[in-house]
Amino acid sequence: MVENKTLKNRIIPVSKTPISHPIKVIGYSYVVADLIHVGHLNHLEACSYLCDTLIVGVLTDKAAREKKKSPTIPFEDRLRMVQALKCVSIAVSQETYSPLPNVLAMQVDILFESTSHDPAEIHNAKMQMDVYGGKIIVLPYYGCCSTTKIKNMIQGKDC
Repeated sequence: MVENKTLKNRIIPVSKTPISHPIKVIGYSYVVADLIHVGHLNHLEACSYLCDTLIVGVLTDKAAREKKKSPTIPFEDRLRMVQALKCVSIAVSQETYSPLPNVLAMQVDILFESTSHDPAEIHNAKMQMDVYGGKIIVLPYYGCCSTTKIKNMIQGKDC
């Protein structure tokens, strides 16, 4: 049954039947974000384009040290900067270098990975996500603008 409501001389049909919304796709990406640069932005914008809600795990200092040097910028500041990016829906703490604890707990639809990451680890993540129907999308690494290269340039080292 449809009622009509007027609003400034317009007749607007109002349905009493609930409108069904399409299922939202939730994606997950992760960064250290020690010095946010255009490579981070390119990656996160691409991720955001491929899902409805983009959750970004920001590695804690301890998690980052599992594979890299200790971040220069404090964790709380990095988390806040990532959350401020308009392409990011939610920024969360990631306690391990591997995104799997967060991804499996949240059961996101898509895990976004980078071609710079270990293929064996990506395969392992795929196997674990297959259990609940999650997918992995591997995006290109923007090596032209890495944090390490930027830090080396600032310090006057060869890139």
